[in-house]
Amino acid sequence: MEVENHTSLSQFLLLGLSEDPDLQSILFGLFLSMYLVTVLGNLLIILAVSSDAHLHSPMYFFLSNLSFVDICFISTTVPKMLVNIQAHRKDISYLECLVQTYFFIMYGGVDHFLLTIMAYDRFVAICHPLHYTIIVNPRLCVLLVLMSWLIMFWVSLLHILLLNQLTFSIGTEIPHFFCDLAQLLKVATSDTLVNNIFLYMVAALMGIFPVTGILFSYSQILCSSMRTSSSVGKYKAFSTCGSHLCVVSLFYGTAFGVYLSSAVTHSSPRTVIASVMYTVVTPMLNPFIYSLRNKDVKGALGRLLSRATFGHSWITNLRTKWRLPILKLLL
Repeated sequence: MEVENHTSLSQFLLLGLSEDPDLQSILFGLFLSMYLVTVLGNLLIILAVSSDAHLHSPMYFFLSNLSFVDICFISTTVPKMLVNIQAHRKDISYLECLVQTYFFIMYGGVDHFLLTIMAYDRFVAICHPLHYTIIVNPRLCVLLVLMSWLIMFWVSLLHILLLNQLTFSIGTEIPHFFCDLAQLLKVATSDTLVNNIFLYMVAALMGIFPVTGILFSYSQILCSSMRTSSSVGKYKAFSTCGSHLCVVSLFYGTAFGVYLSSAVTHSSPRTVIASVMYTVVTPMLNPFIYSLRNKDVKGALGRLLSRATFGHSWITNLRTKWRLPILKLLL
Protein backbone atom coordinates (compact mmCIF):
# COMPACT_ATOMS: atom_id res chain seq x y z
CA MET A 1 0.00 0.00 0.00
CA GLU A 2 1.39 3.37 -1.03
CA VAL A 3 1.81 5.86 1.78
CA GLU A 4 1.96 9.64 1.78
CA ASN A 5 2.66 12.05 4.58
CA HIS A 6 0.72 15.22 5.29
CA THR A 7 2.82 17.32 2.91
CA SER A 8 1.65 15.51 -0.21
CA LEU A 9 -1.67 13.97 0.86
CA SER A 10 -4.39 15.98 -0.84
CA GLN A 11 -7.63 14.57 0.52
CA PHE A 12 -9.55 11.99 2.54
CA LEU A 13 -12.76 10.23 1.55
CA LEU A 14 -15.69 10.51 3.96
CA LEU A 15 -17.91 7.44 3.49
CA GLY A 16 -20.86 9.17 5.14
CA LEU A 17 -24.02 7.56 6.46
CA SER A 18 -25.07 5.63 3.35
CA GLU A 19 -24.04 5.05 -0.26
CA ASP A 20 -27.60 4.31 -1.43
CA PRO A 21 -28.56 7.05 -4.00
CA ASP A 22 -32.24 6.93 -3.01
CA LEU A 23 -31.35 7.33 0.65
CA GLN A 24 -28.97 10.23 -0.07
CA SER A 25 -31.79 12.63 -1.00
CA ILE A 26 -33.74 11.65 2.13
CA LEU A 27 -30.66 12.20 4.30
CA PHE A 28 -30.04 15.59 2.67
CA GLY A 29 -33.56 16.81 3.43
CA LEU A 30 -33.53 15.38 6.94
CA PHE A 31 -30.18 16.82 7.98
CA LEU A 32 -30.84 20.17 6.30
CA SER A 33 -34.11 20.56 8.22
CA MET A 34 -32.43 19.47 11.50
CA TYR A 35 -29.60 21.93 10.91
CA LEU A 36 -31.97 24.83 10.22
CA VAL A 37 -34.13 23.98 13.25
CA THR A 38 -31.02 23.83 15.45
CA VAL A 39 -29.65 27.18 14.27
CA LEU A 40 -33.04 28.91 14.45
CA GLY A 41 -33.93 27.46 17.86
CA ASN A 42 -30.61 28.36 19.47
CA LEU A 43 -30.63 31.82 17.89
CA LEU A 44 -34.07 32.44 19.39
CA ILE A 45 -32.70 31.45 22.83
CA ILE A 46 -29.77 33.89 22.43
CA LEU A 47 -32.05 36.71 21.23
CA ALA A 48 -34.56 36.07 24.03
CA VAL A 49 -31.87 36.14 26.73
CA SER A 50 -30.12 39.22 25.34
CA SER A 51 -33.31 41.23 24.74
CA ASP A 52 -35.22 40.47 27.95
CA ALA A 53 -34.07 42.14 31.18
CA HIS A 54 -35.75 39.39 33.24
CA LEU A 55 -33.22 36.90 31.87
CA HIS A 56 -30.09 38.92 32.62
CA SER A 57 -28.84 36.48 35.25
CA PRO A 58 -25.92 33.99 35.42
CA MET A 59 -28.12 30.99 34.62
CA TYR A 60 -29.34 32.48 31.35
CA PHE A 61 -25.93 33.92 30.53
CA PHE A 62 -24.58 30.35 30.57
CA LEU A 63 -27.62 29.15 28.61
CA SER A 64 -27.03 31.69 25.83
CA ASN A 65 -23.37 30.63 25.68
CA LEU A 66 -24.44 26.98 25.44
CA SER A 67 -26.79 27.88 22.57
CA PHE A 68 -23.97 29.68 20.76
CA VAL A 69 -21.64 26.70 21.17
CA ASP A 70 -24.37 24.32 19.94
CA ILE A 71 -24.71 26.38 16.75
CA CYS A 72 -20.95 26.24 16.22
CA PHE A 73 -20.84 22.52 17.12
CA ILE A 74 -23.40 21.44 14.52
CA SER A 75 -21.99 23.87 11.94
CA THR A 76 -18.64 22.08 12.14
CA THR A 77 -19.95 18.80 10.71
CA VAL A 78 -23.34 19.06 8.99
CA PRO A 79 -22.71 21.73 6.27
CA LYS A 80 -19.78 19.78 4.78
CA MET A 81 -21.85 16.60 4.77
CA LEU A 82 -24.72 18.39 3.01
CA VAL A 83 -22.34 19.82 0.38
CA ASN A 84 -20.89 16.36 -0.29
CA ILE A 85 -24.35 14.77 -0.61
CA GLN A 86 -25.57 17.51 -2.95
CA ALA A 87 -22.43 17.35 -5.11
CA HIS A 88 -22.32 13.50 -5.03
CA ARG A 89 -18.80 13.65 -3.63
CA LYS A 90 -16.99 12.13 -0.67
CA ASP A 91 -13.73 14.06 -0.57
CA ILE A 92 -12.47 16.44 2.06
CA SER A 93 -9.05 18.04 1.83
CA TYR A 94 -6.37 17.29 4.40
CA LEU A 95 -6.45 20.88 5.69
CA GLU A 96 -10.27 20.93 5.89
CA CYS A 97 -10.17 17.66 7.81
CA LEU A 98 -7.71 19.05 10.36
CA VAL A 99 -9.75 22.25 10.76
CA GLN A 100 -12.97 20.25 11.20
CA THR A 101 -11.34 17.99 13.79
CA TYR A 102 -9.91 20.97 15.66
CA PHE A 103 -13.21 22.83 15.98
CA PHE A 104 -15.19 19.67 16.70
CA ILE A 105 -12.93 18.89 19.68
CA MET A 106 -12.98 22.51 20.89
CA TYR A 107 -16.75 23.05 20.71
CA GLY A 108 -17.46 19.61 22.19
CA GLY A 109 -15.12 20.34 25.09
CA VAL A 110 -16.61 23.78 25.75
CA ASP A 111 -20.04 22.10 25.83
CA HIS A 112 -18.73 19.76 28.57
CA PHE A 113 -17.45 22.68 30.65
CA LEU A 114 -20.59 24.79 30.22
CA LEU A 115 -22.83 21.95 31.40
CA THR A 116 -20.60 21.58 34.48
CA ILE A 117 -20.63 25.33 35.14
CA MET A 118 -24.43 25.39 34.84
CA ALA A 119 -24.66 22.57 37.41
CA TYR A 120 -22.44 24.58 39.78
CA ASP A 121 -24.63 27.63 39.22
CA ARG A 122 -27.75 25.66 40.23
CA PHE A 123 -25.89 24.22 43.26
CA VAL A 124 -25.03 27.69 44.59
CA ALA A 125 -28.52 29.07 43.79
CA ILE A 126 -30.32 26.30 45.70
CA CYS A 127 -27.87 25.42 48.48
CA HIS A 128 -26.52 28.94 49.17
CA PRO A 129 -29.28 31.32 47.99
CA LEU A 130 -28.32 34.17 50.35
CA HIS A 131 -24.77 34.28 48.98
CA TYR A 132 -25.66 33.54 45.34
CA THR A 133 -25.16 37.04 43.98
CA ILE A 134 -21.85 37.36 45.82
CA ILE A 135 -20.44 33.98 44.72
CA VAL A 136 -21.77 33.81 41.16
CA ASN A 137 -20.99 37.40 40.21
CA PRO A 138 -20.64 38.69 36.62
CA ARG A 139 -16.85 38.63 36.81
CA LEU A 140 -16.81 34.94 37.80
CA CYS A 141 -19.31 34.07 35.05
CA VAL A 142 -17.16 35.65 32.34
CA LEU A 143 -13.99 34.13 33.82
CA LEU A 144 -15.46 30.60 33.84
CA VAL A 145 -16.59 30.86 30.22
CA LEU A 146 -13.25 32.30 29.08
CA MET A 147 -11.34 29.56 30.93
CA SER A 148 -13.45 26.92 29.15
CA TRP A 149 -12.57 28.38 25.75
CA LEU A 150 -8.91 28.81 26.65
CA ILE A 151 -8.47 25.25 27.94
CA MET A 152 -10.14 23.71 24.89
CA PHE A 153 -8.17 25.97 22.53
CA TRP A 154 -4.91 24.47 23.77
CA VAL A 155 -6.21 20.90 24.09
CA SER A 156 -7.53 20.97 20.51
CA LEU A 157 -4.30 22.52 19.25
CA LEU A 158 -2.18 19.79 20.86
CA HIS A 159 -4.41 17.13 19.32
CA ILE A 160 -3.97 18.67 15.86
CA LEU A 161 -0.21 19.10 16.22
CA LEU A 162 0.12 15.41 17.13
CA LEU A 163 -2.25 14.42 14.32
CA ASN A 164 -0.19 16.40 11.84
CA GLN A 165 2.81 14.14 12.51
CA LEU A 166 0.99 11.01 11.29
CA THR A 167 1.06 9.53 7.81
CA PHE A 168 -1.88 8.16 5.81
CA SER A 169 -2.22 6.00 2.73
CA ILE A 170 -3.36 7.47 -0.60
CA GLY A 171 -7.15 7.64 -0.85
CA THR A 172 -7.67 7.04 2.85
CA GLU A 173 -11.33 6.28 3.60
CA ILE A 174 -12.86 7.51 6.85
CA PRO A 175 -15.95 5.46 7.82
CA HIS A 176 -17.77 8.52 9.15
CA PHE A 177 -19.63 11.63 7.97
CA PHE A 178 -17.00 13.96 9.49
CA CYS A 179 -13.34 13.86 10.49
CA ASP A 180 -13.57 12.28 13.91
CA LEU A 181 -10.24 12.11 15.76
CA ALA A 182 -10.72 8.50 16.90
CA GLN A 183 -11.49 7.39 13.34
CA LEU A 184 -8.48 9.26 11.95
CA LEU A 185 -6.18 7.49 14.40
CA LYS A 186 -7.59 4.13 13.29
CA VAL A 187 -6.85 4.75 9.58
CA ALA A 188 -3.35 6.23 10.11
CA THR A 189 -0.46 4.14 8.78
CA SER A 190 2.15 5.40 11.27
CA ASP A 191 2.48 4.75 14.99
CA THR A 192 -0.35 6.42 16.95
CA LEU A 193 0.77 5.47 20.47
CA VAL A 194 1.46 9.05 21.61
CA ASN A 195 -1.81 10.26 20.04
CA ASN A 196 -3.82 7.54 21.75
CA ILE A 197 -2.18 8.16 25.13
CA PHE A 198 -2.98 11.87 24.91
CA LEU A 199 -6.52 11.12 23.66
CA TYR A 200 -7.28 8.73 26.52
CA MET A 201 -5.69 11.06 29.07
CA VAL A 202 -7.78 14.02 27.91
CA ALA A 203 -10.92 11.87 27.63
CA ALA A 204 -10.40 10.61 31.19
CA LEU A 205 -9.87 14.10 32.59
CA MET A 206 -12.77 15.52 30.57
CA GLY A 207 -14.93 12.63 31.70
CA ILE A 208 -13.96 12.49 35.36
CA PHE A 209 -13.86 16.14 36.44
CA PRO A 210 -16.95 17.54 34.67
CA VAL A 211 -19.10 14.49 35.47
CA THR A 212 -17.86 14.45 39.08
CA GLY A 213 -18.67 18.16 39.36
CA ILE A 214 -22.18 17.61 38.00
CA LEU A 215 -22.84 14.61 40.24
CA PHE A 216 -21.53 16.45 43.31
CA SER A 217 -23.66 19.53 42.54
CA TYR A 218 -26.84 17.51 42.13
CA SER A 219 -26.17 15.33 45.16
CA GLN A 220 -25.92 18.51 47.24
CA ILE A 221 -29.06 19.91 45.59
CA LEU A 222 -30.92 16.68 46.37
CA CYS A 223 -29.81 16.72 50.02
CA SER A 224 -30.74 20.39 50.36
CA SER A 225 -34.16 19.77 48.81
CA MET A 226 -34.85 16.83 51.09
CA ARG A 227 -34.14 19.01 54.12
CA THR A 228 -36.73 21.52 52.89
CA SER A 229 -40.11 20.85 54.47
CA SER A 230 -42.03 22.99 51.97
CA SER A 231 -43.33 21.07 48.93
CA VAL A 232 -43.35 24.35 46.99
CA GLY A 233 -39.64 24.80 47.71
CA LYS A 234 -38.88 21.26 46.56
CA TYR A 235 -40.86 21.73 43.35
CA LYS A 236 -39.11 25.03 42.62
CA ALA A 237 -35.69 23.47 43.18
CA PHE A 238 -36.33 20.52 40.90
CA SER A 239 -38.09 22.60 38.24
CA THR A 240 -35.07 24.89 37.83
CA CYS A 241 -32.79 21.85 37.46
CA GLY A 242 -35.07 19.72 35.28
CA SER A 243 -34.08 21.22 31.93
CA HIS A 244 -30.37 21.06 32.70
CA LEU A 245 -30.65 17.43 33.85
CA CYS A 246 -32.40 16.50 30.60
CA VAL A 247 -29.66 18.13 28.51
CA VAL A 248 -26.88 16.56 30.60
CA SER A 249 -28.45 13.09 30.33
CA LEU A 250 -28.92 13.45 26.58
CA PHE A 251 -25.42 14.80 25.91
CA TYR A 252 -23.40 12.48 28.15
CA GLY A 253 -25.58 9.45 27.50
CA THR A 254 -25.15 9.63 23.73
CA ALA A 255 -21.47 10.68 23.86
CA PHE A 256 -20.48 7.86 26.21
CA GLY A 257 -22.63 5.46 24.20
CA VAL A 258 -20.64 6.27 21.05
CA TYR A 259 -17.23 5.66 22.58
CA LEU A 260 -18.28 2.59 24.56
CA SER A 261 -19.91 1.02 21.50
CA SER A 262 -16.89 1.77 19.32
CA ALA A 263 -14.54 0.29 21.92
CA VAL A 264 -16.60 -2.88 22.40
CA THR A 265 -18.19 -3.68 19.04
CA HIS A 266 -15.87 -1.96 16.52
CA SER A 267 -18.96 -1.54 14.32
CA SER A 268 -18.55 1.57 12.17
CA PRO A 269 -22.23 1.88 11.10
CA ARG A 270 -23.42 1.72 14.72
CA THR A 271 -20.80 4.22 15.82
CA VAL A 272 -21.76 6.64 13.02
CA ILE A 273 -25.47 6.41 13.83
CA ALA A 274 -24.77 6.92 17.53
CA SER A 275 -22.59 9.93 16.67
CA VAL A 276 -25.55 11.56 14.95
CA MET A 277 -27.30 11.63 18.33
CA TYR A 278 -24.81 13.87 20.12
CA THR A 279 -23.52 15.86 17.13
CA VAL A 280 -26.89 16.68 15.54
CA VAL A 281 -29.89 15.61 17.64
CA THR A 282 -28.70 16.92 21.03
CA PRO A 283 -27.95 20.51 19.83
CA MET A 284 -31.33 20.51 18.08
CA LEU A 285 -33.28 19.41 21.17
CA ASN A 286 -31.58 21.74 23.68
CA PRO A 287 -33.64 24.87 22.79
CA PHE A 288 -36.90 22.88 22.98
CA ILE A 289 -35.97 21.36 26.35
CA TYR A 290 -35.16 24.75 27.86
CA SER A 291 -38.08 26.63 26.27
CA LEU A 292 -40.74 24.00 27.02
CA ARG A 293 -39.69 23.41 30.64
CA ASN A 294 -38.85 26.99 31.60
CA LYS A 295 -41.60 29.58 32.12
CA ASP A 296 -39.16 32.51 32.02
CA VAL A 297 -37.73 31.43 28.66
CA LYS A 298 -41.22 30.78 27.25
CA GLY A 299 -42.32 34.23 28.40
CA ALA A 300 -39.24 35.89 26.88
CA LEU A 301 -39.73 34.04 23.59
CA GLY A 302 -43.38 35.09 23.55
CA ARG A 303 -42.47 38.74 24.11
CA LEU A 304 -39.74 38.52 21.46
CA LEU A 305 -42.10 37.04 18.87
CA SER A 306 -44.83 39.55 19.74
CA ARG A 307 -42.39 42.43 19.24
CA ALA A 308 -41.36 40.93 15.91
CA THR A 309 -45.02 40.57 14.86
CA PHE A 310 -45.81 44.12 16.00
CA GLY A 311 -42.80 45.45 14.09
CA HIS A 312 -43.89 43.62 10.94
CA SER A 313 -47.48 44.89 11.20
CA TRP A 314 -46.24 48.45 11.90
CA ILE A 315 -44.06 48.38 8.77
CA THR A 316 -46.97 46.98 6.73
CA ASN A 317 -49.33 49.73 7.97
CA LEU A 318 -46.70 52.36 7.24
CA ARG A 319 -46.29 51.10 3.69
CA THR A 320 -50.07 51.08 3.16
CA LYS A 321 -50.41 54.58 4.62
CA TRP A 322 -47.81 56.14 2.33
CA ARG A 323 -48.39 54.05 -0.81
CA LEU A 324 -51.43 56.05 -2.06
CA PRO A 325 -49.91 59.55 -1.66
CA ILE A 326 -46.73 58.41 -3.39
CA LEU A 327 -48.74 56.93 -6.29
CA LYS A 328 -50.71 60.17 -6.61
CA LEU A 329 -47.51 62.15 -6.68
CA LEU A 330 -46.04 59.92 -9.37
CA LEU A 331 -49.18 60.13 -11.48
